[in-house]
Amino acid sequence: MTYNPRRFARLPLGIVLRRTPGVTRWARWSWKATAVLPGAGPADWRELRREGAAREYHAATLPLELHGAETEAYLHGLFAEVPSVYVIMRPVAAGASGEAPLEVVLVTASPYEAQDYADSGEEIIEKVPMPEGLRAWVADFVETHHTEEEFKKRRRDRVDVEKREDGVGDPRVSKLADVYRAPRPEEKGRLQ
Repeated sequence: MTYNPRRFARLPLGIVLRRTPGVTRWARWSWKATAVLPGAGPADWRELRREGAAREYHAATLPLELHGAETEAYLHGLFAEVPSVYVIMRPVAAGASGEAPLEVVLVTASPYEAQDYADSGEEIIEKVPMPEGLRAWVADFVETHHTEEEFKKRRRDRVDVEKREDGVGDPRVSKLADVYRAPRPEEKGRLQ
């Protein structure tokens, strides 16, 4: 597929992660992507808000990229009960310094692409509701670039279901000329 700049759009999205105390003794903190900030500037785990033990961070700013060839996936996401973007994160290695236990890898409006990441089981995928302005931006892109593909039914070869081919390829039949013949009862005992 060749790159066509007229069928491509990019918007920086700030990713907001919320840290709350863990509910088990094995997990000290629970992390969740809670919001996106369209048009946000660069960020590196900047604290936005504190509520008791809970904190919200502007963890990263990544580009949300829309491609004209993937409009069907965006349409599927827009017509979901809650139109959302998907934030893909990976745990940072245990020994890494700082408070950032997650690396924000990607943000996408395609539920199909998010599913591909979910299949590996190595990434954390969070579904974050789209703000109204972002929903309008994605809908405008889809309206501009989406073309409905005509359904093409696959045609099968006609097969003669009445045709009988007993014993085709049966290794117990000794002559090549008789490969279509089933072995006789006396041959079955002799050849086994």
